[in-house]
Amino acid sequence: MEKTFHMLLYRAFHAQRGALRPCLSEVGLGTGQPKLLGYLSRNGPSCQRQLADYFEIDPAAVCRMLDSLQKGGFVTRCGDGQDKRRGRVEITPAGQAAYDAWESCCRGMEERMLEGFTPEERERFADYLGRAYRNLKAEKEGQP
Repeated sequence: MEKTFHMLLYRAFHAQRGALRPCLSEVGLGTGQPKLLGYLSRNGPSCQRQLADYFEIDPAAVCRMLDSLQKGGFVTRCGDGQDKRRGRVEITPAGQAAYDAWESCCRGMEERMLEGFTPEERERFADYLGRAYRNLKAEKEGQP
């Protein structure tokens, strides 16, 4: 196996996605949707722009995901009927149940992924990933 960080991260990301894909189908969610439900679960009703900004994704992509989540009964929208970007989105009980099931799948995957890691190694690994993200984010924003 290659030892370059970009390939190790790429392979780990795809292995994680493959491990979690069956769970998406089980809970009735599509790719990218669990993170929106998680945000709404933790932060309460939010507007589309908040979601797009937080996850650093295109507002139109968020709109499409929310349309699908709304059709599935996982979220409701209220407010400005003409401009979905200004309306508020709220998680429904069905959405909360789906998110809770998703989180359970994620915890199981994380335990498999980190099997054999000590608590200290897990803490350091989380710190390293967070620092790597912040370094790339600062570069993108033009910060030293």
